[in-house]
Amino acid sequence: MASTASAPSRTRLWWEIGIVLALGLGQSAIYAIVQIVYRLTDETPLGDQTATLNPSRSDREVFDFIYQLLSIGFGIVPVLLVCFLLWQSRRPHLGALGLDGTKPARDTGSGVLLVLAIGVPGLGLYLLGRSLGWFVAVNPAGLDAHWWTVPILLLSAARASIQEEFVALGYLFARLRQLGWGPWPIIIATSVLRATYHLYQGPGAFVGNLAMGLLFGWLFARTGRLLPFLVAHFLIDAAVFVGYPWAAATWPALFGLPG
Repeated sequence: MASTASAPSRTRLWWEIGIVLALGLGQSAIYAIVQIVYRLTDETPLGDQTATLNPSRSDREVFDFIYQLLSIGFGIVPVLLVCFLLWQSRRPHLGALGLDGTKPARDTGSGVLLVLAIGVPGLGLYLLGRSLGWFVAVNPAGLDAHWWTVPILLLSAARASIQEEFVALGYLFARLRQLGWGPWPIIIATSVLRATYHLYQGPGAFVGNLAMGLLFGWLFARTGRLLPFLVAHFLIDAAVFVGYPWAAATWPALFGLPG
């Protein structure tokens, strides 16, 4: 008689979720909590502090380039793990994560619309938060100018998009549904996680990313399609990372730089 594989137990699912998060976003959330406590207890006011998102990793160009590639590559490992865990033998292989390979043009267009819906309010929140001291000065691109700087920044934007949306939306929605969670508890939990691992940028970043997480989660729960959020996240981060040198030179006070 053929054997039937049983569904994973609740205990096993919780352990699996804990391990996946400890390898990536959960680890980042813990570090962010410690960092915001450090920042808030430091003698320097929060508004006078700086967070560099893509720092140089070596004073030697070739090794900086190698370290950047290694960091980006290893940052994708949690994504490979969740793909392995939720891979289906029948097509669409990653359907459980919200990827079925259909309607790529429509999904990309939806992602572009999300950028327009999020980008302007996000910039407004950052401006308000900087004026109120809720944000540290964020330097998205701490790299020196090399031939590989822009490609690395674009890869970093892709890494952030893939890592966050595959795990925070695709994976956690799938597993928490298996645990019997309803749509709104999942949306709120994943949004709080998203907001928490951005806390190192200040309380304003928590508020902004909580709002973004609620919007992303609500839309993903309705559509079940992951690609629009991958596209939107990549475009937002790419614009910020690559456009930073020009923006910082144009509005130095906004980024906490001398005029």
